[in-house]
Amino acid sequence: MQHELLSGRRFFGEFLGTPEAPADQVRPATVSVASYSERLVALAKPRLPFLAGQAEDWWLEPRPFFDVTRERIWIFWRRILHGAHHRTQLSVYLRLLDKPVPAVYGPTADVTWTGADPTRTVEAAGRK
Repeated sequence: MQHELLSGRRFFGEFLGTPEAPADQVRPATVSVASYSERLVALAKPRLPFLAGQAEDWWLEPRPFFDVTRERIWIFWRRILHGAHHRTQLSVYLRLLDKPVPAVYGPTADVTWTGADPTRTVEAAGRK
């Protein structure tokens, strides 16, 4: 959780050039899943209006990304794919430990609720 907060701050601040909190203010005061989750949301919310307000030329501007140069849009998508990669890693670890994988953006094969509609059948996959 600490890595996610700190690397997210570095990623958005250094590579994309978004306004970010100082690095020494990124971690929450207490160490718990809830405090880290709350801090993640608090740091992420201001990024949305900032990113949404950028013009196309801002997104296409080349920026340093570690030892290479890439357009901001490439760097942004790299972050999304990097997060998906870690989500998959954690899902595998949890399943190997016979633990449920928590729902993040909708029902999963492990977690569902009344009103959730996970896609487990050909019929469900065929809906438009």
